[in-house]
Amino acid sequence: MSKVIKLRKGFTINLAGRAELKVAGELMPETFAIKPTDFHGIQRPKVLVKEGDTVKAGTPILYDKANPKVQFVAPVSGEVAEVVRGAKRKLLEIRILADRTVAYEEFPKLSSNDVANLQREEVVELLTKSGVWPNLVQRPYGIIASPDVTPKAIFISSFDSHPLAPDYDFLLRGQERYFQAGIDLLKKLTDGPVHIGLNADAEVSPVFTSVKGATLHRFSGKHPAGNVGVQIHHIDPINKGDIVWTINPFGVAQIGKLLVDGRYDSSKLVALVGSEVLDPQYIKTWGGANVGKLLAGKVKQGNVRYVSGNVLTGTNVGKDGYLGYFDNMVTVLPEGDHYEFLGWLTITPKKYSYHRAFGLLSFLNRSKPYVIDTNLQGEERAWVQTGTFDNMIPMDILPEFLLKSIMAEDYDGMESLGIYEVIEEDMALCEFIDVSKHDVQAILREGLTLMQYS
Repeated sequence: MSKVIKLRKGFTINLAGRAELKVAGELMPETFAIKPTDFHGIQRPKVLVKEGDTVKAGTPILYDKANPKVQFVAPVSGEVAEVVRGAKRKLLEIRILADRTVAYEEFPKLSSNDVANLQREEVVELLTKSGVWPNLVQRPYGIIASPDVTPKAIFISSFDSHPLAPDYDFLLRGQERYFQAGIDLLKKLTDGPVHIGLNADAEVSPVFTSVKGATLHRFSGKHPAGNVGVQIHHIDPINKGDIVWTINPFGVAQIGKLLVDGRYDSSKLVALVGSEVLDPQYIKTWGGANVGKLLAGKVKQGNVRYVSGNVLTGTNVGKDGYLGYFDNMVTVLPEGDHYEFLGWLTITPKKYSYHRAFGLLSFLNRSKPYVIDTNLQGEERAWVQTGTFDNMIPMDILPEFLLKSIMAEDYDGMESLGIYEVIEEDMALCEFIDVSKHDVQAILREGLTLMQYS
């Protein structure tokens, strides 16, 4: 039994609208989309299809000219309905009008013996051509892993501690053999170990505890204990020159399905959560599904925001938007585009806050689920250095000084303050509690981009 790594720092946001462990059914919306904006590191996307083309699940539709080996494929079969571009012809979406029944590209089925005999180059070719490679994320920088690099280790977090996050045990129930097959293949990609982080504060699924060929670690604590970046820091920190890869459990199982069934299978359970969802629960669909169709008739009346992902790092996609590539949840919150006259003078337990400031009494009942809207309760102002950021990140870094070094474009400072170890999700809590209302995640991405291309 591995020892428990106890994390003292962090903050668990207790929101109303957690999904009941029940599947509402299967839903195939009319349209799906793949969005290059879901991936960091794509420089020059090249579209391989045009409007009117027919595709199957697994048909290549896009690649990056800077990394042409990695194919991005259609999540479902159907007809390419629209290639959406934004300012300066930036590629935003490729939309697919889906068939009623999904047809798949066929890939070779491999047994465990076949996998054992594969060389690394053969594994890379299979994963890059079949469309499952983008599940692998490289740190530092949080970009799509390069097939030409061998990482020192691969890390997987088996639990998500973000607000209203889905239960991975429920998502992967019955997929033990796919998960094991995925682990067997991942071991071919690194000379080091494959690490899996487990939740020490909850019952752990047999999907993870029974897996062979991986090193298990247990973590206890508040959010962001489930972030793979935090776990990497406590297992084997990233130093200058190190490269590690991360992948979420759904991606591992998707690789396993490719081996066992010979298909690119993007089907997944998606948690529909948030205070504005009438009956929060799970629904089966496919990657890139239209969010509005998933939630049709399931949302309360009013002005709401549709977020693909969680409230800390998710994307506001609107009612007509599409599920993000890495997302297994959609959160619906009250929109906060209103002004509260002298609201800062109100003494109330209803305003949820980390701080114990004047009028903010929510700390008296942290266990109560809160309804929170998207109102920032203020606007960007001069940076107030309070030291509270240090309490949000259970890592040996100084977030306030790191952010200031980024804003000053101090490359040596960024390096010495630990920028190689973090991406946006690791510092999202800082943005949530920031009284100066800075876009912390955008500042960090700016720093990561500076370091990547320096």
